[in-house]
Amino acid sequence: MSEMSESPRGASVGTPGGRPLRVLLTTDWWEPAVNGVVASVTTLRRELLALGCDVRVLTLSPELRAHREADVYRIGSLPAQAIYSRARIGMPTNPRALREILRWRPDVVHSHCEFSTHITARRIARHLGVPLVHTHHTNYEDYTHYYSPSRAVGRKVVETLTRRLLDGTDAVIAPTEKMARVLRGYGVDRPLHVIPTGLDLRRFRPAEGPREEADAAALRAALGIAPGRRVLISLSRLAQEKNLRQVLEDVAAADRADTVLVMVGDGPQRAELEEHARHLGIAERVRFPGGIEPSQVPRWYRLGDAFVSASQSESQGLTFIEAMACGLPLLCRRDPSLDPVVIPGRTGWQLDAPDDLARHLEELWADEPRRRAMARTGVEHAHSAFSAPTYGARVLGVYQGMRAPLDPAPRSPRIIARREPVPA
Repeated sequence: MSEMSESPRGASVGTPGGRPLRVLLTTDWWEPAVNGVVASVTTLRRELLALGCDVRVLTLSPELRAHREADVYRIGSLPAQAIYSRARIGMPTNPRALREILRWRPDVVHSHCEFSTHITARRIARHLGVPLVHTHHTNYEDYTHYYSPSRAVGRKVVETLTRRLLDGTDAVIAPTEKMARVLRGYGVDRPLHVIPTGLDLRRFRPAEGPREEADAAALRAALGIAPGRRVLISLSRLAQEKNLRQVLEDVAAADRADTVLVMVGDGPQRAELEEHARHLGIAERVRFPGGIEPSQVPRWYRLGDAFVSASQSESQGLTFIEAMACGLPLLCRRDPSLDPVVIPGRTGWQLDAPDDLARHLEELWADEPRRRAMARTGVEHAHSAFSAPTYGARVLGVYQGMRAPLDPAPRSPRIIARREPVPA
């Protein structure tokens, strides 16, 4: 992992010409969608602005109509539910938006998705002769069930396409060493930087004061959870790659009448999971409240006593960090991507054997002072290791280490818009 130079927050990060560094962030996902990519890009944008950069975003519109919202350009798109729930495919880039971006002339283009907007990002960077950085957020091997009946064939497809895509970049950022190892295994030979995604943890904290404690109690009551019962919180999309059937089976094996599992979220596997809970005989100890608004997420963490997950498809585990910042010990299936997050016996445990959940629940529920101590340690660890300012400064260090000279004049925006259309 490369050492990165850091710039003071609020300091002006400029070019040789004295103007702020211009950064174009491209992503297929943007607000109001809620996922790890959106969290990462919105956090990076805010931190780069705080560091004095001039930042714009190119993303997909939730409809065919392209439009601009301040410094966010949205290009028209079509739904692609057959590929992935809520996925969209971009239409040809709006010429007006493209001309504006080219006249603005970013110094660095930073792509965060591998599909529609990445094509545009690559062509803009080539046209202007500026560096193209790409953050590889997702291990697509964990999603082969969406597009291939064979995991081996799916993996080979992912390996080939990923290597070819990243060969067109100037630097690659991986959020974890696990992801970096995967990319090296694919034969990716671009400069590779491991930079954990930082989170804005100001909203994520344990319940503070009577009002928030009363709110957590009200949420429990609304779910029919009796006072005194312990609550395990799971917060994720209800989909196969999250391995939520395993969570239900672990809870059933633990067989604790004093514990309720709350599976917050929605997705294509919800009905199947509800049926599996009935089949396991634990339906009365499991709640499915459905999807929630992003602003409500901290409230739902706070009604829990511990966070549980069996997902092994995480590139970093941002929900684990959020839960930890809210004072929840972590109980999750072993995954190397979580090694920096889960400190055994201090912020939680990674589970290997079928009876591990039962054993650790007994440790937590029987020793409340220890659970509270782990909660405090988790809060401290979340804020010290995964802060948003550190994330922004390290990414900026990548830009500063590779930025191209700014002297050559760009080609006319009219030429690229007319002769070299940049499809989204």
